[in-house]
Amino acid sequence: MKKLAALALALLLALAIQGDVSAASLSSTITLRVQATLTGTVGLGTATVPIDITYTKTLANGVGASQADKVYSAELSILTAATTDLDLQGSLLDGLGAAFTPVKLRCVYIESAASNTTNLTLFGDANSVPILNTAATTHTLLPGGIFLVCQPPLAGTAVTAGTGDIIQIANAAGATALVSVILIGTSS
Repeated sequence: MKKLAALALALLLALAIQGDVSAASLSSTITLRVQATLTGTVGLGTATVPIDITYTKTLANGVGASQADKVYSAELSILTAATTDLDLQGSLLDGLGAAFTPVKLRCVYIESAASNTTNLTLFGDANSVPILNTAATTHTLLPGGIFLVCQPPLAGTAVTAGTGDIIQIANAAGATALVSVILIGTSS
């Protein structure tokens, strides 16, 4: 009986410790690779021009330059002609259940599923995070497209509660759209 009580106490303590996400740590790697080969006839021969560019950025845990300590990810289903506002100073939760309230964004990834049949309009809310420099600026994301911006320097992209904390995704009329979102940022 003592062994069972000790085991139950150990399990209870382990669960209590596991529930504390304040000691969470984040490591991130963003990799983008573009490969293309241009081939054509030149005189009597064939010429080939290969392009192979890779962007890789590793973000260590922290809040300094090339660091991040907050991440949010979601698979969204946005109804036809509907708009979703991700409030970065609101009620978003990370994968461990902690509040996702970044002060700066290091990386924003938004993907429109290839199976979508409608365009998405990104940003444009009066309180948009200034990813495209002004709140009124928008970007059209076509089906199968991605939007990716990374800002690893210390300044990052500022998130300001109440005036610059919304990432808006509006779906055109016609069908429900599936969207993947990953946001990487810092707590200060």
